[in-house]
Amino acid sequence: MRALFFGILGCLIAVANAANQEINHYTFAVVPQFPPTQIYKEWQPLLKRLNADTGLFLELKIPASIPKFEAMFLRGETDFAYLNPYHAVMAWRAQNFQPLIRDSKLLTGILVVRNDGPKEVKELEGKAIGFPAPNAFGASLYMRALLAEEVGIHIEPRYLETHSNVYRHVIVGDVAAGGGVKATFTSEPDGVKEQLRILYETVGVAPHPIVVRPSVPTADQRKVLKALLALFETPAGRELLAAVRMPTPMAADYERDYRSLEKLRIDKYVVTESK
Repeated sequence: MRALFFGILGCLIAVANAANQEINHYTFAVVPQFPPTQIYKEWQPLLKRLNADTGLFLELKIPASIPKFEAMFLRGETDFAYLNPYHAVMAWRAQNFQPLIRDSKLLTGILVVRNDGPKEVKELEGKAIGFPAPNAFGASLYMRALLAEEVGIHIEPRYLETHSNVYRHVIVGDVAAGGGVKATFTSEPDGVKEQLRILYETVGVAPHPIVVRPSVPTADQRKVLKALLALFETPAGRELLAAVRMPTPMAADYERDYRSLEKLRIDKYVVTESK
């Protein structure tokens, strides 16, 4: 009887272990545009829902800075990542990350000033301008390229880590202007937005996608995509999507959505960690 008991117990443990092994575990890194507490508050509920809907386990990773985030995906150290449009180009080139899903609304970079600030972009010649990070696409990389190549001004860039920091540094006068994107500006409290004015905008491009490393099985990639698209069909799901600034999701495609960014010839404005 004792032998039978331990035999049954062993079988139960084996079954439990097998069940645990069937749950595929993946890392999911999010570009740190905002403070870590805000990112966790916005993304963790979505990942929790995806885990329930897909039977996978997606573990949220929040790097300490955008350069550290870039180093992570360039080395292929995350399975999924939510990143900016030019990051998608960098990730494709470095590790063949595939865009999985994006919002349908185009991303627009903006340059903001205080309400009593400059009226013309050329007035920023020689001034200090705040940006979240060198390679934040609409808020920094593309914006800096346009200011140099199209507007023809020289500026002193200051990198302030997050979009939220940029807007607040403009308000207190630490910098003459600041780069951001419409989506992050819109999500700021009214007390912040009311003190700022949009001075300059970029043309719209396909926005931040969620990308996936090619080593993730195609079946699991499809599970995540299907679950994300299905969220749009319910009020609770739409609330989760809106929290991460993807209120109207659509399947993403590198050739259609991001290949054109390679033609912008802005590689010389990309700053890598080694620099």
